[in-house]
Amino acid sequence: MIDRLIENIERLGAPVVVGLDPTLEIVPEKMLADSAKSFDETTEAAAFALLKFNREIIDAVADIVPAVKPNIAFYERYGLDGIRAYIMTVEYAMGRGLMVIGDIKRGDIGSTAAAYAGHVAPSPLFGRKFEIWNEDAVTLNPYLGADSITPFLDAIKGRDKGVFILVKTSNPGGADLQDLPIMPEGAPLYERVAALVGEWGAGEGLMGGHGYSRVGAVVGATHPKASARLRELMPHTFFLVPGYGAQGASASDIKQFFDTHGRGAIVSSSRGIIGAWKAEGKGAGHVGKSARAAALKMRDEIGAVL
Repeated sequence: MIDRLIENIERLGAPVVVGLDPTLEIVPEKMLADSAKSFDETTEAAAFALLKFNREIIDAVADIVPAVKPNIAFYERYGLDGIRAYIMTVEYAMGRGLMVIGDIKRGDIGSTAAAYAGHVAPSPLFGRKFEIWNEDAVTLNPYLGADSITPFLDAIKGRDKGVFILVKTSNPGGADLQDLPIMPEGAPLYERVAALVGEWGAGEGLMGGHGYSRVGAVVGATHPKASARLRELMPHTFFLVPGYGAQGASASDIKQFFDTHGRGAIVSSSRGIIGAWKAEGKGAGHVGKSARAAALKMRDEIGAVL
């Protein structure tokens, strides 16, 4: 999975992942109204509108970026219909040749973690195994320690799948816990998490041919100073970098997230791309066009600093 991602990034010259985090405020009103005509004013109408919106974004960016990152919360809020839209979004993106990082941020232990690991491993049923979610990789919360991560590591061994573990997140409130000093050395907690991610990623069968592990790290673009230290602590860890655009980070903030060869990271933007049509004050007919233009602009800005 990590080798495929690196190779796709280099083929396209675009270390960019588009976050598919749609709300009904971003979806054009006509798209929702048309869905309501078919499904009445129901959660099914909302879910179908999200799916239709996602397909338009995917069609617009499929040939210029290597991956998309749907956040499952925006779909789960609409129950079974929303989950169906999530799964269909994943399938549609893969059908267009895109890799998919499922932003699920799971973090539990024991049999619960093993069940969550069904996102990256087939689920056994009636003597067979069913692939249900199909993501190439997922995001994880390590707050419960190794017990919450190991089931996923077991699940991806021998399979072309990966995980990205939260280390230093892009939100300001992350500092409440992540920046706490650990005694006696006084280093922040996120550095200890980084060391663990490096250890987990060095496990047997997890290192890719390009020198990066299938166990990656989420490191927010809003923390450029911390990123240099984290790159030092995790030289073989691929970074998923959220926080670009709408959250305030720019291309000049992200150079140190990459290694000296311009590899080792992929930068995420959600609202800045999927909401570009609305931010520009354009009509519903510009959803795809505006998303494509925003993704190309982001690609070019990052390419200029790399």
